[in-house]
Amino acid sequence: MYAQGQGLRPQSSSEQRSKTRALPITLDADRIEGVAGKDTTAQGNASLRQGDLSIRADSLTYHEESEDVEARGNVLFKRNGDTLKGPALKYSIRDATGLFEKPDFTFTQRPKTGQPPISARGQAETIEFLGDGQYRIKDGFFTSCKPGDDSWLVKADELELDFTRDVGTARGASLYFEGLSIIPAPSFDFSLNNQRKSGFLPPSIGVTGKSGPEVAIPYYLNLAPNYDLTLTPRYMEKRGLQVAEQFRYLQKDYKGDFSAEVLPNDRAADGDRRSAMSLTGSYNRDGTVLGGLNLNKVSDDSYFRDLATRINITSTTNLPREGFLTYNGKWWDTGSYSATARVQRFQVLQDPDNPIPNPIPYGRTPQLTLSTLRQDIGGFDFGSSAEFVDFTHPSLVNGKRSTLYPSLSLPLITPGSFLTPKVGVHYTYYSLYDIPTIQVTPTSTAFPVLPIGATSNVPAFPNWISRTLPIFSVDSGLIYERETHALGQAVVQTLEPRFYYVNIPFRDQNQIPLFDTAIADFNYAQIFSENMFSGGDRINDARQLTAAVTSRLLLPSNGQEVLRGTFGQRYYFRDQRVTLNPNDVPRTYNASNWLAALSGRVSQHWTFEGATEYDQRDYRTERLTLAARYRPEGLKALNLSYRYLSGDITTTAPLKQVDLSAQWPIAGRWYGVGRFNYSLVDSRIVEGIGGLEYGADCWTSRIIMQRFALTAGTSSSSVFLQLELNGFSALGSNPLEALKRNIPGYQRINAPSADRKPGDSFDFYD
Repeated sequence: MYAQGQGLRPQSSSEQRSKTRALPITLDADRIEGVAGKDTTAQGNASLRQGDLSIRADSLTYHEESEDVEARGNVLFKRNGDTLKGPALKYSIRDATGLFEKPDFTFTQRPKTGQPPISARGQAETIEFLGDGQYRIKDGFFTSCKPGDDSWLVKADELELDFTRDVGTARGASLYFEGLSIIPAPSFDFSLNNQRKSGFLPPSIGVTGKSGPEVAIPYYLNLAPNYDLTLTPRYMEKRGLQVAEQFRYLQKDYKGDFSAEVLPNDRAADGDRRSAMSLTGSYNRDGTVLGGLNLNKVSDDSYFRDLATRINITSTTNLPREGFLTYNGKWWDTGSYSATARVQRFQVLQDPDNPIPNPIPYGRTPQLTLSTLRQDIGGFDFGSSAEFVDFTHPSLVNGKRSTLYPSLSLPLITPGSFLTPKVGVHYTYYSLYDIPTIQVTPTSTAFPVLPIGATSNVPAFPNWISRTLPIFSVDSGLIYERETHALGQAVVQTLEPRFYYVNIPFRDQNQIPLFDTAIADFNYAQIFSENMFSGGDRINDARQLTAAVTSRLLLPSNGQEVLRGTFGQRYYFRDQRVTLNPNDVPRTYNASNWLAALSGRVSQHWTFEGATEYDQRDYRTERLTLAARYRPEGLKALNLSYRYLSGDITTTAPLKQVDLSAQWPIAGRWYGVGRFNYSLVDSRIVEGIGGLEYGADCWTSRIIMQRFALTAGTSSSSVFLQLELNGFSALGSNPLEALKRNIPGYQRINAPSADRKPGDSFDFYD
């Protein structure tokens, strides 16, 4: 019935069993009598041992010729951690066959290294030993609950466990929870020790605002050790039946995943046929040859908003369709190079309530790149980057861009300082085609061909453009350390000033189209870069110096960072002339906004971070992030953050969001989980999730509700219901991915205690 079900455990292999049979047999009892080489009878506290096999009973007879054992009265059978108790046993040591009457049994699952064992116990009318690691249980049940607790159990007329193949087969079976039969099944197979096996996976049941109540019943096909297929019918009350498939493959050097789903008749969309497809693959041959494929397609713009249940999917706007191939090689003894070929296009999903003109990014058909690095050439490092890319767009100017940027640097490094001057030349050549025209009306004799006042259509860009720019930079810094005390402990404090100077002359670039270029986000990493633009169509003119200082508190025993503070600013020695667009207002001030950040652990259980960008000219904060996390022990996590972005950064309205998330015990075995991400500007919930978890000894239940914004005026809601039976299976819709993504520090309440460490820390720089 259930594929990939967690079972009991695999037994010893045949080879291991042969080694066990060669060991001597030891008999012990209050009284032993018999004939050597034939039969031996042991009475009173009788026991027989051979390797990991142990049989104890009130009386025991061992037939030496056949290697058979007969035991009666309080029989206790142990082997490889398995335990069986009952009134009578007949067992053949030679071929591991026999019969146990009315036993209580406990089998211990031994999963992969590092995972704790899970025990399953039960009772049966009889258990037949069918060979090494093979059992047939008649009229019995099993559960992972402790003795005296039958919260859940599987009853079966006949249950066969084959640990040599990690397969279990039940006939005339039913799954009971709290005394009620919830899933009857005349016959089903399941996997032991969580091995892959064909069959039905646990059903997923839930409710969403867009689709109503829904149920999905996946069927898993274990086609081969290195590839499999999952087919999932999903019935949605408001929409109808959707069918999905996922095919996975894995080889030594490559792996991939192909997924597709189709809803032939969407009742909530006037019967439209809706579908989606995704193909991802990767190739890696010893790090030398790398490849990747990422192809995606959906039938309509609203597909994810209507049918997906995760905000990171519903908010998708660009679906990539790309493939690449990279070769990494060596260049002399100290050099290396990397060459990449890429083809890239996109499918753009528009918000029907807020469409964007010309939303399609440029395609790269193709893009070829080559980067080289050779170090220590007489103390110098030589590097270069080259690119050729053909940009295509259905309605804008198209063009080919070729770039070459060789550079030479001289790293001067000591234990407490570094100085790296660098000089390079950036050369770019454009060949443009499909150039649109614009109307021009001359207002002076600057246009001698046209009379003043006449109008004519002229190309918006020239056919070819070249740009050559020398670039000079110096990166330098110092590192000071001292021993001191802070936060009640001995620490090492560092003081790390850093200075970065860049000089790039001006080149007029207004005639160059924008293929892949935008203004880079202003942050601490960006102020130590040469170019304020991302992409290759603009290179800023610059005569500027970045000055920053970082101070850290480190534990002297292991170097762990306790506290970090950073402050930085960029200083301009001339006004800006290169802008993204000709109509943009260039910068005329001589210093950038301040950047500051402070983060660390203020106590054993509290960590925090704060970062800000402050405009000292207008005396206002452009962005602010504050966050605190409290983690006193496992299963207790509290996270609080505030995020602010001014309208200058968002280009529309300011962004103000409060985000609170937690996992916390409520009472007894009940735990509460939730996240509340609220927009103060829009007065609406951006994403909210909340629910309850109950953790019994052998089962866990969860009810989780989720709501998140889709577009400016719509939201989606979902309900997750799950019953997890420890060591066997899980029923319902799985909310664990949503909980882990929304609640930093979330832990499963039925996870092994070894995985829940009090005071676990979180690194804000992850």
